Amino acid sequence: MNVNITSSECAWANFEVQILNRRIKGLRGFESKKSVEADPLYGSGMEPIDITKGNIKYEGNIKVLGFEADAMNKAAQDAGYDDITEVPHELIIISISFKRRLTDKLKSIITTGVQFTEDGISMEQGAKNREVTLPFIAMGRQQIH
Repeated sequence: MNVNITSSECAWANFEVQILNRRIKGLRGFESKKSVEADPLYGSGMEPIDITKGNIKYEGNIKVLGFEADAMNKAAQDAGYDDITEVPHELIIISISFKRRLTDKLKSIITTGVQFTEDGISMEQGAKNREVTLPFIAMGRQQIH
């Protein structure tokens, strides 16, 4: 299941990201996905006879307001790292809880072993605020209904 929650269909009030014991409030978007290597297996003839599966990959990103990215990097520096990309993946967990409709049960997705792979600064002319997208890879992801 790929999760991309950036619209009004889900309640942002239930979303929480914690990094180095800091709760992130300036969240603007989130993406989490699981990929499975899959290749057709050929024998005689031109049609595949099976599909083989291989490695599993977890990746995604969070989009935060600039002050949050700055605070995440400050928390990393306070813990003795250069920035958020240097924090060991064992220390970072991202959790999300949401409902698609008011009558639905609360769903949670826990992404563990998160390693942020990029950090940067960008701004566009006329922008009302600064947003920073932080891509990550992860060790695992669990969905709880």
